[in-house]
Amino acid sequence: MMLNKPKEEFVKEGAQNVTEKDVEKVISKSEEIKKKFSAKGPLARFIEDGQLLIAIVKDYWSGAYRQIPYGSIASIVFTLIYILNPFDLIPDMLPLIGQLDDVAVMGACLILVEQDLHKYKDWKQSQGKTN
Repeated sequence: MMLNKPKEEFVKEGAQNVTEKDVEKVISKSEEIKKKFSAKGPLARFIEDGQLLIAIVKDYWSGAYRQIPYGSIASIVFTLIYILNPFDLIPDMLPLIGQLDDVAVMGACLILVEQDLHKYKDWKQSQGKTN
């Protein structure tokens, strides 16, 4: 359970179970996931990061960008599916409190993939692409 271990470990362990179906789910549900990062609520501070995470998964899946370890992609996919799922450790139906675990998992993911995201952002800018 996430509450008993560092959040980074929770994300790493979850990433080990990510499948191609999970990657496809993130891509097919990307608009729904983006809505979780609305200007209202605890995930608002991650709007830009959320868009970047979705973009890197899409670029990885399409083959446009492969300079990232699969473990990082798996961590991102795990995190985005976790955020999408309203019935995670603390249900999102509980106002504010239900989204705090989403914030914790998102923060842990960003710590784990920070260097990969910086490289991706630089690559994206060199391609003249935006989020």
